[in-house]
Amino acid sequence: MTEEKKRKKIVKKLLHKYRLVVLNEDTFEEKVSFKLNRLNVFVFSTLFALFLIGITTVIIAFTPLREYIPGYSSTQLKQQAAELAYKTDSIQKVLYMNEQYLASIKQVLTGDIEIEEVNRDSILSVVKADMETVDLAPSQKDSLLRDQVAREEKYTIFEPSSNMITSILFPPVNGTITEEYNLKSKHYAVDVLVDENTPVKATTDGTVIFAEWTTQTGYVIIIEHQNNLISVYKHNSKIIKEQGDLVKAGEVIGTAGSTGELSTGPHLHFELWSNGYPINPTNFIDFE
Repeated sequence: MTEEKKRKKIVKKLLHKYRLVVLNEDTFEEKVSFKLNRLNVFVFSTLFALFLIGITTVIIAFTPLREYIPGYSSTQLKQQAAELAYKTDSIQKVLYMNEQYLASIKQVLTGDIEIEEVNRDSILSVVKADMETVDLAPSQKDSLLRDQVAREEKYTIFEPSSNMITSILFPPVNGTITEEYNLKSKHYAVDVLVDENTPVKATTDGTVIFAEWTTQTGYVIIIEHQNNLISVYKHNSKIIKEQGDLVKAGEVIGTAGSTGELSTGPHLHFELWSNGYPINPTNFIDFE
């Protein structure tokens, strides 16, 4: 009987009605009133809490706002981070290649390159010894193959491809050579005496990779050609081409002069570089 009384007492407390009144503080006029009991307040509070939990779950699961919550990150954000990492790695590789390329151009401009000395006599002795042990007599198969290739190439309209310079290049200027190419003195060029403002022409087709003023050599133009060939024109009085311009063989790229601290008079300082090493321009160009 006692437990039943307690249960009735609890039910009575839950269903006991209260009145919530909102009054005007100055006039004590009743504005709003609500009839409530403890059970209604409990049910309303529970539903409101569930509503807040549901809204929070939706925000975390389906909106970008979850990225601002510590411990959460979106798939898109991870993908962007991975793409940025790949791009950073690619940019580093490109920068490294550009640094190597600029270092090569710097060597061309300054002439700072190490030339390895080779003992010619020792090489010839080794080659001679090897040649003595080799039978150079052509075999029958070799003779037949040579004859077949000769017949096939007799009527071809294509020129054979080669990485070597096989034709005479166009002379950038015509004049007297006052200082020749010399490896020992590190003069990797020929100095051609010409009149002031003589047109300077591109030695062959290529792309201008450098066209600027330098303190020591004045106005300089560097052109990159096929087969890793680079031509350099220094001490110009004026240059009419810019970096990135395409030029044809014999096209005027500037005028000769005497600019720069190292110049001693109107002339063209002309260099040829193949695969990063200087070569003698007079082997391929007739400047007279």
